[in-house]
Amino acid sequence: MSANIIELHADNFEQEVIASPLPVCIDFWAPWCGPCRMLSPVIDELAAEVTGIKFCKVNVDEEPGLAAQFAVNTIPTLIFSKDGALTGRTVGFRPKAELLELIDSIKG
Repeated sequence: MSANIIELHADNFEQEVIASPLPVCIDFWAPWCGPCRMLSPVIDELAAEVTGIKFCKVNVDEEPGLAAQFAVNTIPTLIFSKDGALTGRTVGFRPKAELLELIDSIKG
């Protein structure tokens, strides 16, 4: 995982997402998930290249409560948040260009 990506847990979620001054992209994933492993390097690239947004990951096996809180039933799921409010969601693998467009629209 890239140094630019924060691993989320129940104990740091409020500070890293709800109280974040930046929009947040949360990647819900699991190590056994093939599409998650395909998406991971794309998220790493985005985290290294895109400014003005915070990138986080949630391992659904380790944090089932966070997955349930966001009704994540399929992975990978990307959830976007701004000012503590849900602003977008994608499910499944998405190419980098499509994610860049979505991020740009969320950043405003």
